[in-house]
Amino acid sequence: MDKILIQGGRRLEGEVSVSGSKNAALPLLISSLLTPEKCLYQGIPDLMDIHTTLKLLSRLGVTVEKDGRQAGGVGQVALQAGGLSGMEAPYDLVKTMRASFLVLGPLLARFGQARVSTPGGCAIGMRPVNLHLKGLAEMGAEIDLVHGYVEAKAKKLRGARIHLDLPSVGATENLMMAGTLAEGTTIIENAAKEPEIEELATVLNKMGARIGGAGRGMVTIEGVGGLHGVSHRVVPDRIEAGTFMVAAALTGGDIAVRGARSDHLDAFVLKLQEAGVGVAVAADEIRVKGAIKPKSVDITTLPYPGFPTDLQAQMMVLMSVSAGVSVITETIFENRFMHALELSRMGADIRLEGNRAVVKGVGSLSGAPVMATDLRASVSLVLAGLVAKGQTEISRVYHLDRGYEHIERKLSRLGADIQRIKG
Repeated sequence: MDKILIQGGRRLEGEVSVSGSKNAALPLLISSLLTPEKCLYQGIPDLMDIHTTLKLLSRLGVTVEKDGRQAGGVGQVALQAGGLSGMEAPYDLVKTMRASFLVLGPLLARFGQARVSTPGGCAIGMRPVNLHLKGLAEMGAEIDLVHGYVEAKAKKLRGARIHLDLPSVGATENLMMAGTLAEGTTIIENAAKEPEIEELATVLNKMGARIGGAGRGMVTIEGVGGLHGVSHRVVPDRIEAGTFMVAAALTGGDIAVRGARSDHLDAFVLKLQEAGVGVAVAADEIRVKGAIKPKSVDITTLPYPGFPTDLQAQMMVLMSVSAGVSVITETIFENRFMHALELSRMGADIRLEGNRAVVKGVGSLSGAPVMATDLRASVSLVLAGLVAKGQTEISRVYHLDRGYEHIERKLSRLGADIQRIKG
């Protein structure tokens, strides 16, 4: 397995461009199943999860054309699901990435059947798919669980009023896609409000869907007879943007994060500013200047537009070297403090109390051999290595490759002493 080696202590400065959003791109690629016409997407990041999704779509019978690397380091993918060779998303692909489960709604809506393995992905909590299944059942689907697979069929999905017990992003996306081809109107109450939901609705509407209310908690989908092809550039990745912003704050650096959308990062920006970090917002970038010693702030993760759980681990690193004591409360996932133990190996003072982490700032971190446990935990260890004294060796970095496009190259261009060691 590959490893990443970091010699800490360097101030980062310069410009970095944000890649296309992984969490937006995955459902967009899968939405191509809803139409027989060609769908063209620009700004697709070069990530393991993207390659897994394209492999899954190809196995279903979708024609996949990758047009290499475009100007500015952006990927372009053309997909056409004219006819499929199968209706099954197998365990070997779904187990590594739970977003694969999103094929269920489109397959069921367009073809009337699907067989999809129950999902895997990062080990950060149960994240059950019952909300997906409950909603599809209310739309008339017959659903059976057989040997680890969801087997679903429906002659024709019907519009329904669906209330989500939790504002699940995946369930909202699955049900939105299913509703586009259902008979009648589907209303999703307590829907997720994330920017990725708005992005999916925008693309589906460009394909001929009739969706309103995306991003506002109640989504209305008027079913149509069919959808057509689309051309679209994926929105920049807000989590990658936030990660580079923390890198600037940690190293006392000065980084212009090109393409970052401040309107997608309001709660996060406010916490950085509260910590004494300089944040200047422009039309097409966010510039971050690190403070000499950040101040400790309390953080509670919440569904969007609250503080994002996907930036909790990164902020824990910043709080580890801040002045004072911070209390970080995780309300989204029940097992998302695994990085705390690895940070403690580097000298961080972190005490776990159920879903709370009490972080007392220390003078400095020390480089150490550490192991990544999930996607966001892995990048938190990279950030810790940037500011630690001495060398940090991070193993199991395949987690990192699921969500960050060539991050070691980007950090190196900003002045970091970082390299990948091939396993």
